[in-house]
Amino acid sequence: MQTQSVSSVPQWHLFVPKIYTVLRQGYTLADFGADVIAGFTVSIVALPLAMAIAIASNATPDKGLFTAVIAGFLISLLGGSRFQIGGPTGAFVAVVFEVIARYGYDGLILATLMAGVMLIVAGVLRLGTFIKYIPQPVVTGFTSGIAVIIFSTQVKDLFGLSMGTVPAEFFEKWSAYASHFSSFQPTTVALAGGSIMTLLLLRRVAPKVPAFLVVVAAGSVLVWGLGLSTETIGSRFGVIPSLPPMPSL
Repeated sequence: MQTQSVSSVPQWHLFVPKIYTVLRQGYTLADFGADVIAGFTVSIVALPLAMAIAIASNATPDKGLFTAVIAGFLISLLGGSRFQIGGPTGAFVAVVFEVIARYGYDGLILATLMAGVMLIVAGVLRLGTFIKYIPQPVVTGFTSGIAVIIFSTQVKDLFGLSMGTVPAEFFEKWSAYASHFSSFQPTTVALAGGSIMTLLLLRRVAPKVPAFLVVVAAGSVLVWGLGLSTETIGSRFGVIPSLPPMPSL
């Protein structure tokens, strides 16, 4: 059996979306059923994750949901992989939070467009190969630093602190936390701590169970059923729109 090398493939084939190739090969009812199950599974994962990343990035949860829907559709439609995996990563939280704090949401849109152009140029020039020269300690240090920054953006909600806008700068942020720490809410701290412990426990004893979904559902029912005094997405952001906003320039 002969295989075609990458170098022998016409250059324009590299820019053909994989969905076009797959549909040309034939799409059966069994394929559709498998895709429906996969899509339902991904939607369960994406629902709380999209809202959580948006809130952590200093945006509103509806922007996270609309971004997940639109970006997920475009990635699947135009992606070049048969098994496409696309979505936000936690490392973006620190970058997006800083951009929104300084330049607002419109500034974030502009920065995203600029980043997209840079990525296209880097891909055309085949600059991705230089990633292999980045030292592993640099990657580890970057990832660890991002984790610390993300945690620092969540302290206000973790302890239920009564304070205004959280500063974007790292040290100013922690100084503001310290000055408002006396306003922490015991109910919020207990609910957050219980959620973290449940996540860790389920990951150890039942790794196949979607722990995040169990925690979100159980926490929501607990707050609603017992009438706990803690901030919710509804009380903080109001009703989430059912339709995305119309595009505007």
